Amino acid sequence: MAIYHFSGTIISRSQGRSAVACAAYRAGEKLPDERYQKEQDYAKRKDVVYNNVLIPNNAPEWTKNREQLWNTVERIEARKDAQLAREFNFALPRELSLPENIKLAEEFTQRAFVDRGMIADLAVHADHKSDGAYYHAHIMLTTRIVNQDGFGYKARTWNSKDLLIEWRQEWAEHCNRYLALNGLDLRVDHRTLADQAIPLEPQYKIGPEAAKVELTRFADHQRIARENGERLLQEPQIALQAITRQQSTFTHRDLARFINTHTIDAEQFTQVFELVKTQTNIINLGLDDKQQERFSTQEMVALESKMLGQANTLFAKTKHAVSKDVNTVGLTTEQQAAFEHVTKAGDLKCLIGYAGTGKSYLLGAARGAWEQQGFKVLGVTLSGIAAESLEAGSGIDSRTLASRSYYWDRGEQLLSNKDIVVVDEAGMLGSRQLARIIDEASRANAKVVLVGDPQQLQAIEAGAAFRAVSEKVGFIELTEIRRQKECWQQQATKEFATGNIENALNSYAKAYHIHALATKELAKAEMIHMWNVVRMPCPESSQIMLAYTRDDVFDLNQRVRELRHKQGELGAEQGFNTIRGERNFAINDRVYFLKNNRNLGVMNGSLGTITNINPKALTIELDNTKKDVIVDFDLYNHIDHGYAATIHKAQGVTVDRSYLLASKHLDAHATYVGMTRHRDSVDLFYSREEFPKYNDLANSLAKDRSKDVSLDY
Repeated sequence: MAIYHFSGTIISRSQGRSAVACAAYRAGEKLPDERYQKEQDYAKRKDVVYNNVLIPNNAPEWTKNREQLWNTVERIEARKDAQLAREFNFALPRELSLPENIKLAEEFTQRAFVDRGMIADLAVHADHKSDGAYYHAHIMLTTRIVNQDGFGYKARTWNSKDLLIEWRQEWAEHCNRYLALNGLDLRVDHRTLADQAIPLEPQYKIGPEAAKVELTRFADHQRIARENGERLLQEPQIALQAITRQQSTFTHRDLARFINTHTIDAEQFTQVFELVKTQTNIINLGLDDKQQERFSTQEMVALESKMLGQANTLFAKTKHAVSKDVNTVGLTTEQQAAFEHVTKAGDLKCLIGYAGTGKSYLLGAARGAWEQQGFKVLGVTLSGIAAESLEAGSGIDSRTLASRSYYWDRGEQLLSNKDIVVVDEAGMLGSRQLARIIDEASRANAKVVLVGDPQQLQAIEAGAAFRAVSEKVGFIELTEIRRQKECWQQQATKEFATGNIENALNSYAKAYHIHALATKELAKAEMIHMWNVVRMPCPESSQIMLAYTRDDVFDLNQRVRELRHKQGELGAEQGFNTIRGERNFAINDRVYFLKNNRNLGVMNGSLGTITNINPKALTIELDNTKKDVIVDFDLYNHIDHGYAATIHKAQGVTVDRSYLLASKHLDAHATYVGMTRHRDSVDLFYSREEFPKYNDLANSLAKDRSKDVSLDY
């Protein structure tokens, strides 16, 4: 969920404020203030990354001059309590690059304000934090009608509360369109956070200073917690809808944890907790395996019931069969059986494939058979790299669900009864996401083929939808491991896939592929040493280091770059402002692309090597196509170093050798993914600080955090 923040205020002389001073501050400029006979100097600000004055078609050209504009406003507003300007500030999606955010802000400003007759002074600011830049925009707006002669009467209609509500909604819709067009399965919501699964307090605050003293920050948190608690007392459904955004069912403990985070003290907590528990749309589902009472909401139960009902109806149909005499040379006996299962009559088929069983190869054969019968095959995935992998491995035209949904919402590119929809990595889709696909297919009489592994990484959103659907209608499995070459490693992958994590880890421990170091720092150092020793004689061999957190990934990348510099493999550094903050790059650096871009031909997760560099752009040879692309940082800055990656980035990736840094964040699902990306070998590194004994490691990595659906009880 991308963050939503949109607020407005009036800049008034009665508050002791100056329009010229406000404009200078927001634009990061020095402006002479005629009324107060002083220079308003904010030219040293480092956080202003863009400013521009946008004017209506009928405004005189001089109004584009910031100095003349706001000094004129100060001059014509005679009252001591005059309203000088209206201001809005709003958070910009950090998932978008700076150029995209500027375009997003300008287009919205033009449509919402300038086209209504206002002059808009727009500025974009950047708050640089350890995990990258956070962008937000300020707009100062004139309050009078403007014409060729200058300013006229006050436009009182612009003060309308209904108009403010309209602007808030317009901003949410505008953001969502940009996010969807960029293949991002994210959205913002202008409605009091009521259906968002993010904490009620903002992720960060937009304030008048770039940095807050700790006392002020503490006061802010106290105020936010109190206000959140008051909001929950007014609208207790917020708590239920927020929890069920990420999990289909919950316990009273889950509810208490959420409420405790969003209330100020024990008294307010108790009031909110008792109120939320008594909401009439809560359904008691019974006891789970731990003998805890589990609950859901009527809305979630209805959604998942409808999804499974539609799935059953699709499964029972007898359309979309292919001829039995289709050529399937090259498929194994197991793949042949799976091929027959997914291509036979019926509008819903489920294929569960362990990691490395050749699902893409099988789907390529199925695509050929469907197309021979005159069907159109479409791929849908949650992530961009999964779409790229599916298309590369099977030839199926693939896009993210966010991209497909954007057009479906507009009534465009709708499914037809000639379509076969292949959903890869289906286990990562939540109930709402998979329900959307099944609903669209049901409406169009299309066929859906769900492909995935419910034991791999779980859905971020609520619900184990793929598991629930596959159990409802049945499935066929691919269990013959083809990725790993050694028989014992193939067997270990099966153990990971079936939840026998300890047995699988023991196999690697016996083969000396699990390494215990005294500290985490030493574990990282040993990991990089092994990566380097293997790489030097075999530079063409593909390798990747994996960790769970971004902080560990960042640290590993920096350490590798220091090593490569010492070995003379990287050239001179060139600094760039990326979506994740300042990064230095050099020729021969490995890089990850972090966002889909069709113009460049890259997906979120694509890898490449820098072959040329200049102050504004990188030339990168892509791993998958071996083609060079030029990345202009004014247009695209979603780049990071590519020696290490998070485990979530790696699902669907295959390399010759991989290295996994263990931590207590890992569970059975992440361990399964992290330990099965390789063809030749994988090595796991852990610290005795975190896991004093090997059994501590094995028990921690075997934790089952499988999601459920409301109909499991």
